Amino acid sequence: MSLTSFVTSLFSTVYADAPTEEPKTEETPEASEEAAEEVAEEEEEPEPEDLHPEIREECQKAAQCAPFTKHYLHCQEKVNNGEGFKGEDCVEEFMMHCVDACIAPRLFSKLR
Repeated sequence: MSLTSFVTSLFSTVYADAPTEEPKTEETPEASEEAAEEVAEEEEEPEPEDLHPEIREECQKAAQCAPFTKHYLHCQEKVNNGEGFKGEDCVEEFMMHCVDACIAPRLFSKLR
């Protein structure tokens, strides 16, 4: 007995093309109104405000991260003006671990 025949003997074969019969239910006008109200209630739920940009800006201005932010902005300005060396992209400055370390506890404490 091969492995394939053993496995097929354990499980029945299911065909994707087989039509499925769904039980037909009669909808009453009340049931369709209730379903429409439920959909409307779900759509009315407002999106929560994204706190990340606000907290990020606060952390960039914080005393412990201000020098790193200033260095990154200076590098970005230099590259955008074409004064940087060929291939410079400020990636190392962009990795502002200080800002990320400042954001994480504040942001996650405000999430549900």
